[in-house]
Amino acid sequence: MKKLTSVVAIMAVFTLAVCFVMIGAASVEMKDNLGVDNDSIGLMVLLFFLTCMIVQLLVGPMVDKFGHKPLAIVGFLVVSVSIFLLAFAASFLWAVIAAILLGIGAICCNTVGNTLLPVVLFDGKDPARASNFGNAFVGLGFALPPLLIGVLMTDIGLSYAATLSIIAAVILVFAFFSMASAYPQVSTGFELSMAVKLLAKPMVLIAALALVCYIALESTMNAWIKTLMTDLFDSSVNPNAVRNASLVLTGFALAMAVGRFITSTIKNLTQIGPKIIAAMSLVSVISIVVMCVTQSPLVAILAVLVTGLAFAPMFPTIVGVTFSKFDAGLYGSIFGIIFSVGLLGPTFLPFVIGKLSVGRSIQQTLPIAAVVAGALLVIALVMNSIAKSKEK
Repeated sequence: MKKLTSVVAIMAVFTLAVCFVMIGAASVEMKDNLGVDNDSIGLMVLLFFLTCMIVQLLVGPMVDKFGHKPLAIVGFLVVSVSIFLLAFAASFLWAVIAAILLGIGAICCNTVGNTLLPVVLFDGKDPARASNFGNAFVGLGFALPPLLIGVLMTDIGLSYAATLSIIAAVILVFAFFSMASAYPQVSTGFELSMAVKLLAKPMVLIAALALVCYIALESTMNAWIKTLMTDLFDSSVNPNAVRNASLVLTGFALAMAVGRFITSTIKNLTQIGPKIIAAMSLVSVISIVVMCVTQSPLVAILAVLVTGLAFAPMFPTIVGVTFSKFDAGLYGSIFGIIFSVGLLGPTFLPFVIGKLSVGRSIQQTLPIAAVVAGALLVIALVMNSIAKSKEK
């Protein structure tokens, strides 16, 4: 039964990733079906992450009160329904409703998955390593929607609605697994009474700022890589441009998965974590700048893959380094704080980039992401200083 619980925890973070990438993976098709532009897609992303931010503050206490099982079941079911709704949305209003439901389901899965992983993997003895290993499946979750949309629609000839329905059906199967699993009793909720005290801790504050930048960058890549690559492949002359762009987005996700599996094998990760984050931030600044200036699809693909590898260790390492400064009994509250604050970044950055791209191109507005990656580099250096000190 413990193995099944581990499977459900991995399914939960996998589903979170599906939610995070879903709108970006289907963006080109939604623009055609609904007659909307990048501005509208950016608005959907904004509403999705705004919903995530609000719901994250509520779900932690609900896990404490009701346990993991109800939230896991609800999370998988709501995500499945939201993707079905996205598949058959006849207007932009219904697509927006689907995006809001997607946010609710995503955070239920997020809270269940990320609070179970440190407990059920590696016998609960290595939370940082467990977080890196479990979150490698986030990369695989990022890969599923663009891969299926790119292959099933172009190579097999399925409709947009049928393709998204298959994704929704996969998540529905996960719900049945969550119903059959047993769950440990773990105190993991976000406690509002502790928020002010914990936010006064330098490590919590710097981790929250780091996640504002990182989640903003990750969501921006998920939302706009497909559009960027479609433009570079030139869909006006290349009938396979959209399919190939979907595969590039899949490559980004797989690069993240591979990078996290590799990171999970590193010993003493907590001690060197901030330096890894700083180094990977510098790499991502360079790779994003390359995406902004190149006119070669091949060079852009390489830049996308490098960016995926650079992003891989950031989220789980930020979480692991932060946890190392506190007692395990505070992990749930800390995670709730830093993740909910971190969601401020993706609530606005993809929207701003999409908004500014109207009348231009995503490539012309993507430099904003490089600036954010530079800010993350500075934050990582500060985190390294705090991690070395005795102050929490």
